[in-house]
Amino acid sequence: LLEKMSPYQSGGDMIRSVTFEKTTYNALPYKFEAGTPNVAGTIGLGVAIRYLNTIGLKNIAQHEKELIETLAETLSKIPKLKIVGTPQERAGAVSFVLEGAHPHDVGTVLDREGIAIRAGHHCAMPLMQRLGVPATCRASVALYNTKEEIEVLSQGIQKAVEVLC
Repeated sequence: LLEKMSPYQSGGDMIRSVTFEKTTYNALPYKFEAGTPNVAGTIGLGVAIRYLNTIGLKNIAQHEKELIETLAETLSKIPKLKIVGTPQERAGAVSFVLEGAHPHDVGTVLDREGIAIRAGHHCAMPLMQRLGVPATCRASVALYNTKEEIEVLSQGIQKAVEVLC
């Protein structure tokens, strides 16, 4: 019966070989030895949940709401910057493009300033095609961000405008 059964988990030494055409499982009992479960990850998740509950989800939501509003307002004042999307309520991120600059170049300038954003098609190529852009820049905010960091981002983007536009 064990020889006929397929493994219910994968990982570790439970395979003998894998190709695009076929997977051959290891001999018994190794076929059912998928490796050690992510115990550290489970413990870490519990600690993270306690941390968030200590701060309070409503407090986190309020902080992030204030930050995202500040971010959108700050970015809207930068010449040559166009915010992509106009949702009634923002959550967590603002996408934008700079006139005459590829988002990857913007990301590189900001990276050299020690500022992290995402730049690319964000696994949403059909959306980028519909918007008529190859990619966008995306700045995100979360619990750990501050309004001062939004000002640093603004200054970095203004430098990118000077360099690229």
